[in-house]
Amino acid sequence: MTDPAAPDHQRRALGGDDDGDDDRRGVTPVDPVEAGGPVEEPQPVRRRRSWAIDTSPLRNRAYRRVFGGVTVTMLGQQMTLVAVPYQVYELTGSSLMVGLTSVVALVPLVVFGLLGGAIADAMDRRTLMLITSVGAAVTSALLAVQALLPGAGHVAVLWVLAAAVSAFAAVNQPARSAVIPALVGPDGVAAANALAMTVRQAGVIVGPLLAGLLIGVGDLSILYTIDALGFLAAVLLLRGLPPLPPGGVTAGPLRLGAAVRGVGEGFAFLRTQPVLLMTFVVDIIAMLFAWPQAVFPELSVTTYGGDANSLGWLFAGVSIGSLLMGLSSGWVSRVDRQGAVVLAAIAVWGVAIIGFGLASTLWVAVFCLAVAGAGDMVSAVLRTSMLQSAAPDEMRGRMQGVFIVVVAGGPRLGDLRAGVLASSFGVSAAMVSGGVVIVAAMLVVAVVVPSFWSFRASRADELAESARRRMARG
Repeated sequence: MTDPAAPDHQRRALGGDDDGDDDRRGVTPVDPVEAGGPVEEPQPVRRRRSWAIDTSPLRNRAYRRVFGGVTVTMLGQQMTLVAVPYQVYELTGSSLMVGLTSVVALVPLVVFGLLGGAIADAMDRRTLMLITSVGAAVTSALLAVQALLPGAGHVAVLWVLAAAVSAFAAVNQPARSAVIPALVGPDGVAAANALAMTVRQAGVIVGPLLAGLLIGVGDLSILYTIDALGFLAAVLLLRGLPPLPPGGVTAGPLRLGAAVRGVGEGFAFLRTQPVLLMTFVVDIIAMLFAWPQAVFPELSVTTYGGDANSLGWLFAGVSIGSLLMGLSSGWVSRVDRQGAVVLAAIAVWGVAIIGFGLASTLWVAVFCLAVAGAGDMVSAVLRTSMLQSAAPDEMRGRMQGVFIVVVAGGPRLGDLRAGVLASSFGVSAAMVSGGVVIVAAMLVVAVVVPSFWSFRASRADELAESARRRMARG
């Protein structure tokens, strides 16, 4: 069902989600995608209580287009993430330059993540998704062209284009996430997030594997071209969406100064909302104290040096667990006590990292990483859902912008901590100590911030309305 807070005309434009609400109001729904013709009235469907991933949001035409856009772009994006550092190394022979490339991509991701969230709250989100998808398609096409230049490209050009790719992605993501509640309604938010995140995890696993095979062919332009074609397909899908203004009202003209001020307003709003604030805090704690990737290379040549492709298995472990949990996430979409389950899921992440730090064999380590990935998937789905449902629509873009910064920055801080401690005290000490801190921190959060522990999805609308009234009072 569509957002009950939205005006009637917006609910009709979105086409509903097959629950028959429009019919009970005596309104004939209109499908904007199919040339404005009437929508065939679907029959109400009772949600199955299954462990399998909940696909009910896909019955919504508008959401199918957004989900399709995620699906067709994810593989190419992951291939580009492999191709860019590989090309930099081919051009320079320097791992330092590869590391600097990551910084070049990170800076616009942070800056435009925050700014993009404010922009998503100031203009029609469909238009913003189209603009950024077109920009990403053009940039990926230019990456393909530069890979064909004499000398196989130039680092400076590559850096400019890599920064542009990050900027477009950073502006696109908040808008895409912010529209989910309006498309599928409060009851479908968690299931919609689980679907999108499962596709992303599949892309994380399959994309680099395909990239490696295509790099073996010797033509990087193929990878960039696939990415460009994916964004072009996303544009065609997104064109069929109805207008999606923030707050269900017509957005005014975009002013950059107003968007910059909007970033500050978003942080000021966040300080007054402990539940929303803690969705970021608990994730930062999890990533800072137990992100394990920095120790993978050392383990692959020491503890697990005798195992074939140990480095590949270590890097794949978390994603394998996340993907398996995504495929069996039907129960996650039915969780009402979302705050409590988030804390439990992050505690599972911490316990699994403790097991990883103590593992003496590769397969035990990979199993622990998979368990950690499963916990992270549950946490990510529910935290995103809390941000989307408990924040007023006019703030959802900015909340998703902060989410991008946390997701991008947390693991990098975690890599720094793990690297320092592993060098000083050993890998086991670095991982076990981090896991213990996480479990203890989740217990502290449950006691110190009871509003987060007791948060229920069924009451998210009340929290959002309370926040809206607080904003109106200034």
